[in-house]
Amino acid sequence: MRTLGVVNQKGGVGKTTTAVNLAAYLAADGRKVLLLDMDPQGNATSGLGLRDAERGLYEALGDPAQAAQYTLPSTQPGLDVLPATPDLAGAGVELADDPDALSRLLASIHGYDLIVIDAPPSLGPLTVNVLAAVDALLIPLQAEYYALEGLAGLMETVERVQGGLNPRLSVLGIVLTMFDGRTNLAQEVETMVRQHFGELVFWAVVPRNVRLSEAPSFSKPINLFAPLSSGAAAYKRLADEVIQRVEKI
Repeated sequence: MRTLGVVNQKGGVGKTTTAVNLAAYLAADGRKVLLLDMDPQGNATSGLGLRDAERGLYEALGDPAQAAQYTLPSTQPGLDVLPATPDLAGAGVELADDPDALSRLLASIHGYDLIVIDAPPSLGPLTVNVLAAVDALLIPLQAEYYALEGLAGLMETVERVQGGLNPRLSVLGIVLTMFDGRTNLAQEVETMVRQHFGELVFWAVVPRNVRLSEAPSFSKPINLFAPLSSGAAAYKRLADEVIQRVEKI
């Protein structure tokens, strides 16, 4: 079993969209996948139609041995969800002195090929728990300059975690999201990122796509909602690349 955190401390970069649709395509490829919604906003949970979940990740963190009873099936066959509930908002305070809570939970979960974790858009205790627990990170990066500045800070945090809490942590890759190829800015950012990070950047690029924005309101990932859209094609390519890289860690 491999664990993958989808992380970026900057909000609005397509993090949850990436976590949901990547997990869905990995499941559609025949893998058994669990999506952990670690973001108290709960967008991954609601986007997969689990808006009425009363218990979920918060309870599982406190009682890892019973994690299976808090896990729910999604609309995508092969993809289960440990949902975020309103109680998760308080976990940031409770976990401030316990960076290993998520690690203990993951150690108790069995029967999945991959676990994908949607982290909060911050570098608070919940995200630190993700960094301390997972095998690798996938970093969505919006094609704009402010996002580049945030990426530098995140990479520094990753290095600190590698030096202490989680020496095995690696960066699986960086994926450009919300990409508008018609603008010079997007093209310039892509060039800069590829020059600086090289092979760490996925070849798949996620475009700005209305269908990706619409899919959560229908409680479906993009492969079930609009499988012929450009957004669907991008996440299918990303999933193929992720599978190749995950097999090497």
